[in-house]
Amino acid sequence: MHNLPIGVFDSGIGGLTVLRALRQALPRESFLYLGDTARLPYGTKTPASVVRYALQSTAVLCQQGIKLLVVACNTASAVALPSLRAAYAPLPVIGVVESGAKAACMVSRSGHIGVIGTEGTVRGGSYEREIIARRPSAQVHAQACQLFVALAEEGWFDTPVTRATAEAYLRPLLSRAPVDTLVLGCTHFPVLREAIAAVAGPGVTLVDSAQTVAQHVVHILENQGFAAMESKEGDLVFFATEGPERFARVGSLFFGATIRPEDVTLVDL
Repeated sequence: MHNLPIGVFDSGIGGLTVLRALRQALPRESFLYLGDTARLPYGTKTPASVVRYALQSTAVLCQQGIKLLVVACNTASAVALPSLRAAYAPLPVIGVVESGAKAACMVSRSGHIGVIGTEGTVRGGSYEREIIARRPSAQVHAQACQLFVALAEEGWFDTPVTRATAEAYLRPLLSRAPVDTLVLGCTHFPVLREAIAAVAGPGVTLVDSAQTVAQHVVHILENQGFAAMESKEGDLVFFATEGPERFARVGSLFFGATIRPEDVTLVDL
């Protein structure tokens, strides 16, 4: 069990921001990452479709042998965790929504918390439920920002178009509520941080759940005695359901290190 890898999946390459935080926190662990690039974005799909996709992605990772699963997709975390935990028990399954909500509750001074995400994440109200469960007096203000996913996947991290889009999405949200904390409720959004922060202003704290997820995984591995025993750096294996060349090119920007196309294995779900 100690030497089995950790599985991570996302609808595309956004989850590489989570993998990056996991790698920094757990350099001796090996990781399998699957990006379902053929079917992204999950945010516009029905909950039934997202659950089906999540189960299929997890099946591929479990066939390789994993000791823990990180669902590095906010939409899948919002709707598919119960199904994944039921189907693959006793495999520990960690989602990004719980971690993001916890971090937001800790840093917000006023309790006015903004959440930006895909249509599916916002429509499902998962962040609101998780935040209110931890801080009942909080006021949650959500805004779907679907175009952010396309901008991130295109590698347009901080361009005039990106800033104009951020202005269009965020200005109405910030105008109607005294938000002091903004949850980046999609793993694609951290790479757009500069554009988002420019519109939000210095009085708004941006919360990225990747770091909190990494801390949670460290805690679980230590408590269950599953941490890697190796002294060397762990291995990385990448899977994609479409476009390994593009996955490698844009994914390198998300991951913060070079991913070669030949290191990405194409899988059919």
